[in-house]
Amino acid sequence: MIHTVHGKAAYAYTGGKTFDPARPTAVFLHGAQHDHSVWALQSRYFAHHGFNVLAVDLPGHSRSAGPAATSIGELADWLAALLDTIGVDRAFVAGHSMGSLIALDFAGRYPTRATHLALVSTAFPMVVSDALLDAALHRESEAIELVNNWSHSSLAAKPSCPGPGFWLHGMNQRLMERVAARGEPHLFHTDFSVCNRYADGLERAAQVQCPVRFVLGSKDMMTPARAARALVDAFKTAGTAVDVVTLDAGHALMSEQPDALLDALFTFAKRAPLAA
Repeated sequence: MIHTVHGKAAYAYTGGKTFDPARPTAVFLHGAQHDHSVWALQSRYFAHHGFNVLAVDLPGHSRSAGPAATSIGELADWLAALLDTIGVDRAFVAGHSMGSLIALDFAGRYPTRATHLALVSTAFPMVVSDALLDAALHRESEAIELVNNWSHSSLAAKPSCPGPGFWLHGMNQRLMERVAARGEPHLFHTDFSVCNRYADGLERAAQVQCPVRFVLGSKDMMTPARAARALVDAFKTAGTAVDVVTLDAGHALMSEQPDALLDALFTFAKRAPLAA
């Protein structure tokens, strides 16, 4: 469905179900150069098992109007405004990669609005090398190919329901190319720069008031599991209920381990939320 946030169109996939104010809401946030479709299995399952779903296209990505945001804080505020527009006070929030930083910042800035926080393929700081930033700015097709290769743990990772013509690498590359074609110039560089500049992760972790689950890939080359340790420790220091689930996959957890990721997210989301 299309909503208007700050005078611009904002798209959220609902999993094929009409929004019902009586149901809890789950928000899914994609990563750099992606859109809502990376959450296809997880968002649709949530929608058909008791949740409203808002799998968003971030500003400037696919069906949401630009310009793209230039900071994680701006994106967290955009999410809060989107929820206000729809009439959602509190939600389960899951984010992948760049989306995990948005989810973290949202839950820290608006601690009474997140019932659960799921950080998928996350890291803090989420450093992007100068070489990759340069490629994203000047040689976008090369950057897409590099990131696509680094996001998968093998050349032939087998998803839960493989079929003729199903190719994870090809699908992800075409998605990134499509998002680039539909978006503003240098969108990949903008997204990477947003991740690279984000410095508020530990501060936001101290402000989060809901349970937190990390879901990490043991073979992730983009955001290695060890790169999440500072955040995990920050939550523990703050006394936040936190746990870590590690899956046998690379960065592309939604496609390499779709069922295991779904199980990790859904069992977490079904826990009774803390009082607002």
